[in-house]
Formats: sequence, C-alpha cells, structure tokens
Amino acid sequence: MDELIVKDSNGNVLNDGDSVILIKSLKVKGGNVTLKQGTLVKRIRLTDNEEEVDCKVDGMSIVLRTEFLKKKS
Repeated sequence: MDELIVKDSNGNVLNDGDSVILIKSLKVKGGNVTLKQGTLVKRIRLTDNEEEVDCKVDGMSIVLRTEFLKKKS
C-alpha cells in the first residue's frame, strides 16, 4: 500500500496537526464568507485526497485545497 504524501503549494510535506497559512483569499461555497489571504489555519487533518485537507476555521468545518496553502514554519 502506497503512503499518501500531501504537499503544500511550495512542495513542503504536510502532516496531521500542522498549521498552514492561506496564500490566496477564498470564498467559501454555500456561505457568505471569504477567508482572507494570510489566515492561519491550525491543526489540519489529512484526507484520502492528496490535494485536500480538512480543517476548522471560525468554527466551520471546511475542506481546503493544498494549492492555496503554505506550511507555517
């Protein structure tokens, strides 16, 4: 079984519990909310898809695409 390797927009490997920063402002589907560029997202969870991570932002449980994330060093 191949292990899923999830990488951010810069090619850094992401793990469960990492903190990431949004590199682009994103509109949330189904809501009247925009996540601003530079928003810190803590404690991400990896999914079965290497291009997506699950997280909570402002109490909302959402899925973010890794192409819009940068690992916080």
